[in-house]
Formats: sequence, structure tokens, C-alpha cells
Amino acid sequence: MATLPNPLPKLATDITGAALGLRLPPGRLVDATDEGPWHEPLLWLADEPAAPGAWTALEPARRTAGLLPVVIEAGGSQGDPEGWELMPGEMSYPGDHDAEEVLEDFWYECAAQEDGEHTENGADGANAEDTEEGEWPGLAAPPATTDSPDPDSLATDIADALVEDGGPLKDPRLALVPARRSADIPAAIGWSGPMNHENDTARLCAVLRSWEDRFGIRVVALGFDHLLLSVASPPTTLAEAEAVAAEHFAFCPDNIWQGNDTTLRAYAENQLLNQPVWHFWWD
Repeated sequence: MATLPNPLPKLATDITGAALGLRLPPGRLVDATDEGPWHEPLLWLADEPAAPGAWTALEPARRTAGLLPVVIEAGGSQGDPEGWELMPGEMSYPGDHDAEEVLEDFWYECAAQEDGEHTENGADGANAEDTEEGEWPGLAAPPATTDSPDPDSLATDIADALVEDGGPLKDPRLALVPARRSADIPAAIGWSGPMNHENDTARLCAVLRSWEDRFGIRVVALGFDHLLLSVASPPTTLAEAEAVAAEHFAFCPDNIWQGNDTTLRAYAENQLLNQPVWHFWWD
């Protein structure tokens, strides 16, 4: 995967980040992959659970070192990223993929699966019923609104909400990842959460890049097999939400196949309309 120069090796001799002009809390470098230690650190991970304000405290790393913050769920069934079977060697570069081509490929793959086993499991019609003859409907247009929050400010607010006492993540930790943009974070660490859907996470990151441009998303949190995004410009009408729902179905069919909303229309209305957070998980 083509990346920017990785500043994390400079932390090997000074984990406080002074060499990068930073003042990091206690933490460690993670280089564990499914095939053993990677040739350089993949991320810096805090030792202690995150608290509100921790994301903001790491903002200087973005400006001075090109390290992007992300919340990591370290208390899931697979533990922290050292147990996540990271696969950086399998990742291509997100910029080498076209988001619409990726989604269209997934759309027809999912439709083919749905015609078989998933139709029998109660998800009948998740794609074909809601679009004319099951054809790929194309990319959704950005919402027709100019009254949207700053994407980075919203990401900070969502991150703070996630790490408050009683939040949905088990043992949330702040991490820093060397990446060109927020959308690239999963591929930059070799995240294999969507393995049952796509082995090369960079293809999904190409879609995240497109969502950055159209909807102001930021990658806020990662678990072993789930992903949470902040969304500065979510769809504001049901028609807009249904168009986005088609992309979500292609990107992560388990959201619908194994979720509470088993049609795109219901998913659009209940999960996407005016919602500032998108959550994906792969079985």
C-alpha cells in the first residue's frame, strides 16, 4: 500500500512523542500482524481507556506528524489490535480504486447471494424489491444542504460521546495511525474486519473517501469487525436516504441481512435519515 512516510518508528526510543513535538499519554506501538511483527509500527495505542477530551488532546499529532486519531475498542472478544489479525501486506492503495466500480461489484455479488441463502433467512427484497429490477442505482448525490457542521469538529464530538462512562464500546482507547486521510485508516493498519466480505480493505476505503467528499464522514472508531463513522452531511430526505441505503447494502450487507431493518427502505428511514453516525459490522 502506498503511504506517507511513517513517523511512528521515532516513538520507539521516546514513546512520549517528544521527537515529534508531541506530549503523548502512556501508550505503546503495535506491529503485530497475522504473519508476525510488521517491519514498522502500524499504530500507537494508549494504555488507558479514553475519556472525553482525549481526541482533542491528540489533535497536534495530526498537524505536526500526519498521525490521525481513531478510537479503538480494545475490550472486545479479540482484545486490542495485537489480536485482530491485521493484514497490512494484503492491502492495496485506496486511491487506485474507483468507489462506484467497487460498490457496483459488491451490489451484484450481494444480489446473487440474496437470491440464495439470505432470501431464506428473512431478508427477501433487500435490494431488488427496492430498486427497479435489482439494477445498481448509481452513487447517491450529496444532500442538498449547506447547513452542516465541520466534519472534524463533529468527529471530535462523536468520539467524546463514545468514550463517556457507559458508552457502547468496551474499553475504548485512543490510537494514532499514519494515514493520508481519515478514510484510509482501516487500510493503513491492515484492518481485516470485513474479511468475509472483502479481503482488500483498501477497496472499502475508496468508498470511505467518496463518502468523505459527499457526506463529510470521518472514521471515528474501529473494533475487531465493526466500523463507526461520523457524518457531517447525512441525507435529509427519505429519497436521499434510500439512495445512500443502496450504497450501505453493497458496502456492508450484514447491516441489513442481520439487522432489524430487512429492507433498504426501512433501513434508510430508521438508520440513515438525519443520522450523524453510521455503524457497520461484518459477521
